[in-house]
Amino acid sequence: MVKTEKDLSETQQSHWLKAVAAIELRNFGYAISLLQGILKQEPEFLTGRQLLRRTEVTKSKAARKRTFTISTAPIAIMKAQREMKKDPGRAVEMIEKILEDEPYNKQANLALKEVAVAAGWLELGLFALETLLEENPRDEKLLRQLARLHKDLGEPEKEAEVYDRISEINPLDGEVLRLGKDASARASMKSGGWTRAASYRDLIKDKEVAISLEQQGRMKLTGESLDQQIAETYQRHQAEPGNVVLARRLASLHEEKQDLESAGAWYQYACDLTKGADTGLVRKISDVKIKQLDREIAQHEECLALPGLNDELRGQKSLELKAARQKRIEVLIADARDCVARNPTDLQLRFELGQQLLKAGQLREALPELQRARQNPSTRVKAMNLLGRCYTELGMLDLAMKQLEEASKEILSMDAMKKEVVYNLGVVYERMGERDRSLDCMKQIYEADYGYRDVAERVEASYERA
Repeated sequence: MVKTEKDLSETQQSHWLKAVAAIELRNFGYAISLLQGILKQEPEFLTGRQLLRRTEVTKSKAARKRTFTISTAPIAIMKAQREMKKDPGRAVEMIEKILEDEPYNKQANLALKEVAVAAGWLELGLFALETLLEENPRDEKLLRQLARLHKDLGEPEKEAEVYDRISEINPLDGEVLRLGKDASARASMKSGGWTRAASYRDLIKDKEVAISLEQQGRMKLTGESLDQQIAETYQRHQAEPGNVVLARRLASLHEEKQDLESAGAWYQYACDLTKGADTGLVRKISDVKIKQLDREIAQHEECLALPGLNDELRGQKSLELKAARQKRIEVLIADARDCVARNPTDLQLRFELGQQLLKAGQLREALPELQRARQNPSTRVKAMNLLGRCYTELGMLDLAMKQLEEASKEILSMDAMKKEVVYNLGVVYERMGERDRSLDCMKQIYEADYGYRDVAERVEASYERA
């Protein structure tokens, strides 16, 4: 069972906060020792291990190239493997000592995965494989192991996603295509509630319904045929009101018909049947609400664009447009808050809430969410970039500069994320009166992507002035 921050003791939570603060101050050695201490006592604290590994990676990238030395990792790994059966926790601790200096060491990460699986810590095994895939995302052997672990954890959707990744690399591998289809089928069964069937007959009945619905879904329905499918599916639903597959199908058909109000009601009904356990349905409810508001906003915009509109009507429509846009923002924030309330330790959801609050201009409310999201290795840089934007909007330019400089250092290649971070940093330097440093940021992007925003204009203007 994965442990979270709330499962830590009071002392451990204190050490956790100190470790996060030490990372902010770039005191990586101290942070690593604190995190290792926590993980020694709580080896299943996955968020802590993710932050530990990200800190080790950052530390190794920041360190100067060392002189050539013979690695002692193979010997240490053998010792750890001997401890595996006697004391898995001790074996993990020994492997972590290797990863402190070599976070992407393949033998060490595979040994960590082996120990974790043997101890029943499957999430830790996933993490070890994902660490290696950061450096080599096209390693088919590692991806196959990852898919098998997702299967063991009962996560068919994620298993199918991994097989899709393998198929992109090697589209001619028939076995991978078959395994991917099997995983997708299990995912459908899971979301459709087939695994909860009361009897073999119930299971066959649900399968027959699903196959029929799948065949119907392959056809692009319009007009009368769409209404006919809605009527037939509703008739089946009346006979089986507890069948989530039928409820989901009715929602989908109404959405296809552009009857968004009915679609939202049916998605809510299906969600209630699963007691909110199907996150896909929760997301669909939110998506339909947003579609309704987008439609309303578009109608107001079209009306305002009409020629000859009198001032009174124009004023009324402008107010209605403003209200619809505000409602859209409120719905997105409310949905994000609900997700966080259901999963308060999920830092990805914290990031999404902070992002929506920033878009709404609720800067001070966004800050604590983004600061928490910064602890998650997968959202860390994105959160730091948004924190930089928050601080910039609030006029706290020194804090913005610190966040953006740190984020820039953690991204090696000039990818889309780094371009955004460096551009935002350049804007902060400019507002601080640091024109040379601002121009240097723009030149970094200019060399990689001439067409990015107004970078070319800024850089070329500086040469004209010179």
